[in-house]
Amino acid sequence: MTTPLQSLVACGTKLWLDSVDPDEVKRNRQFGATGATSNPIIIADLIKTGRFDGQMLDLIRKGHSDEDIAWALTDTLVREAQAVFEPVWAETKGNDGWVSFELDPLIEDPALALPLAERIRRYIELAQHWSAGHCNRMIKIPATEAGLGALEEIVAHGITVNVTLIFSQRQYFAARDACWRGAQRRQSLAQFKSVYSIFVSRLDVYTEKHVPTLSAEAQGLVGIVNAKRIWKLNQEFWADKQLPLQQEIVFASTGTKKPGDPPWKYVEAFAGSDIETNPPATNAAVQESGRTFTKRVHELPPAHILAEIDEKVDMHQLEQVLMDEGIAKFADPHKALLQLIAHKRETLTVAVS
Repeated sequence: MTTPLQSLVACGTKLWLDSVDPDEVKRNRQFGATGATSNPIIIADLIKTGRFDGQMLDLIRKGHSDEDIAWALTDTLVREAQAVFEPVWAETKGNDGWVSFELDPLIEDPALALPLAERIRRYIELAQHWSAGHCNRMIKIPATEAGLGALEEIVAHGITVNVTLIFSQRQYFAARDACWRGAQRRQSLAQFKSVYSIFVSRLDVYTEKHVPTLSAEAQGLVGIVNAKRIWKLNQEFWADKQLPLQQEIVFASTGTKKPGDPPWKYVEAFAGSDIETNPPATNAAVQESGRTFTKRVHELPPAHILAEIDEKVDMHQLEQVLMDEGIAKFADPHKALLQLIAHKRETLTVAVS
């Protein structure tokens, strides 16, 4: 009998896991997942479980700083996930089987106020550092001014990127064009792979708060409509490039945030093409739903709903608000991760003294 997630994969979706928890990676690999993503919140949640206290204590004894420990644990967890998905990467010749590694979110910390040129330089430097020696590690670059400014050079160096924190067509166009310019500077396009993470549920949270005049029909569909339109633009742009690997959309932020929404709301909406990166809880709920998924990614709501969304939702304003929130959500979890490691340092060293 076909499971819900098997039906999702069968209709054309690449299923990625929004976690590098070793147990979840193994479980979701059995569900049909073929890739994964990481971020500081994921790493912090894993540290809180106590399962990695032994590794942390070893790093503390070796004299590593809190910052060094954060990156050492992240690197280890991403490496372990890469090992699980590397056979997929090999079988698909690099079209799937990737694990995303997020660069230092403090580059964008408003409190540090780094100059634009310095932020761009650091993205390029860190992308080269953390990608070196890895076949199926994908480097996450945010679609901020600095991230977009660094993309061409990073891609030109042969690095595979996941452009994240995309909320608008403007950001997508800037990211895609920068990646394509960088790709064309390579000696060969044989290994060129790029993906563009379009955040979905955060748009619906935004419109609930900032666009209350949307009708009940349209409210809750803005994230879906926006991502599907970008998906179509992406399909059209790459159609004539004759590349060996797919340049894809990642439908991200697919966990529902509104009480009462079914957990498969976004999973079902984007079924049938490209990549969905789902939290473990979403995949578990979908797997238990008993549903069979078919291709829906190309289907848009009726014309009158699209017209209402276009009339009432100021996408420029939406992007500004969500990017301001996104940058805070980018930097703050990493600060919290460092604070957690500092606390763990105190408790672990006291426990063994």
